[in-house]
Amino acid sequence: MDDFLLQAVVYLGAAVVAVPVAARLGLGSVLGYLIAGVMIGPLLGLVGSETEDLQHFAEFGVVMMLFLVGLELEPKALWEMRSRLLGLGGLQVGLTTAAVMGAAMTLGQPWSVGLAIGMVFAMSSTAIVLQTLGEKGLIKSDGGQASFSVLLTQDIAVIPMFAILPLLALPELAAGHHEEGHGGADMLAGLAGWQVALVNIAAVAWVIVGGHYISRPVFRFVASIRLREAFTATALFLVILTAEVMTLVGLSPALGTFLAGVVLANSEFRHELESDIEPFKGLLLGLFFITVGAGIDFGLLFGSLLPILAMTVGLMVIKAGVLLILARIFKVTGTDKWLLALGLAQAGEFGFVLLSFTVQNAVIPEPLSDTLLLIVALSMLLTPLLFILYERAILPRSADAQAERDEDVPDTAPAIIAGVGRFGQVVNRILLAAGYRTVVLDHQADYIDRLRIFGIRSFYGDASRPDLLLAAGLHEARVLVVAVDDPDRALEIVDFARREVPNLHIIARAHDRLEVYKLYAAGANDIVRETFDSSVRAGRYALESFGMHPFEAERTTTFFVEQDLRNLRELAPLYDPDIPPSQNPAYVEKAKEVGARLERELRAKGEDGSAQLQRGWMTPGHRDDEDD
Repeated sequence: MDDFLLQAVVYLGAAVVAVPVAARLGLGSVLGYLIAGVMIGPLLGLVGSETEDLQHFAEFGVVMMLFLVGLELEPKALWEMRSRLLGLGGLQVGLTTAAVMGAAMTLGQPWSVGLAIGMVFAMSSTAIVLQTLGEKGLIKSDGGQASFSVLLTQDIAVIPMFAILPLLALPELAAGHHEEGHGGADMLAGLAGWQVALVNIAAVAWVIVGGHYISRPVFRFVASIRLREAFTATALFLVILTAEVMTLVGLSPALGTFLAGVVLANSEFRHELESDIEPFKGLLLGLFFITVGAGIDFGLLFGSLLPILAMTVGLMVIKAGVLLILARIFKVTGTDKWLLALGLAQAGEFGFVLLSFTVQNAVIPEPLSDTLLLIVALSMLLTPLLFILYERAILPRSADAQAERDEDVPDTAPAIIAGVGRFGQVVNRILLAAGYRTVVLDHQADYIDRLRIFGIRSFYGDASRPDLLLAAGLHEARVLVVAVDDPDRALEIVDFARREVPNLHIIARAHDRLEVYKLYAAGANDIVRETFDSSVRAGRYALESFGMHPFEAERTTTFFVEQDLRNLRELAPLYDPDIPPSQNPAYVEKAKEVGARLERELRAKGEDGSAQLQRGWMTPGHRDDEDD
């Protein structure tokens, strides 16, 4: 326990120091984590052999990240990407493997070793690329989408690679090695090929059918309990169970969780799942990056500094060159092609897995594997610098063109409505009827179910959670309607949204005048007291019942509303939440002043309006006489 706590202190402490500094310097969190790993590993020697074990555990962050990516990708969108998945992604894997194989053979390696190295280096880092694209808001750009297609194809391509690599074993290395399968190979040992295929198909079908027909009733039941930790535990259970099933049948756990995410992309629980899984993904990915940095063998590096650096740079040049060619073929143009080429120029975390697999299967000698591991780690370490190069040297040269393309990205949710009870539903209906798309959030699962029956796009979740608002697209929204009936939650939402997106237009619901003051202070633009408008209408009917002309009654109540809003804004700065209004002398004095003013102006308006109205009902000749 002491060792565990000590390791936790070391890893977390390094991250706490390095990541904020790197982020402040504009280097990104990924480079911060890598630097943290270098600090506590090769430089200070605070961590040792446990790094490799931690890395295997932390790779689960990649699995969670693919689940989150799947949640963002509806099946229809995935189908529309099929040409890039098969064409762009497939050609990238094939051409990069061939190019690296050729380079390795030129350096004197046998063809089988060259082919194995080619497959290892064809993989790029899903963890680094998607994390960085997400941080920089580039995931929806054409280059970001092309990068995602390639990464997804690579993840699928790992499956046949595990089947091919054992066939490349070197006879001279085979002695002394024993075969260790990948994941679930032992479970499938002894089965015929067609039986293995059937098991794999059954596993994929289980993920799709189970995700669609079983998981949603389960989530609905758990949501009805309204215990957040129970929902989080269920979400983690789903991801881990899916990964375990896919591992047992020898398939990629990341691929399995990605499919589960796609199946749930249309679910009403999508945003809640995102916000629940996101923290775990972030922590595990951060830990993974730290272990990569800590695992760099500086002794080996400085022993062959120039050759290793040359091979690392050579690998990245080859991969970038292949991607630039493919970008031209698949019409990825402008800065997007550079984003694709520079973003995917590194080797990836699957390289660690594949290299370990090749050593176990006598494909690559262990000393060569150590050098290749170092090249993988160095290429990952250099990747954040390439993103900085793209951002500071390439992107500004065509900023205007890029901005125009960004505007073409469909804004799927210009309005977010937090709370969809009686109040929020009316707002949502008006916006939808006017042609504006909305994202509706509510923590009442039965509300969401009913809305979805009528085809209204709505999601389960507590809108007062910042991570849920961000997952729902707060940064992309133009308007946020806070329609929740809990005053504290409404304040939390307005306060966070105003700090996160200063230019966002926020419309909030309030119970009474005191809540109005608090919401103004929190940053709401427009505040609607939930019964105010209906009360004003009732007052108008009362005026009419006393014999006032309907036009004059409407005019009087409209004037009252305008003046009341003005009075509210004048009183708001004097409101002190720590003092009851009746015991706040400044507030009381101002309230009397504005109340008297309202009464005076309203009566004057009424007398003037009554005179005008009487004139309006007179015959023209009689009115002329009055004017005289």
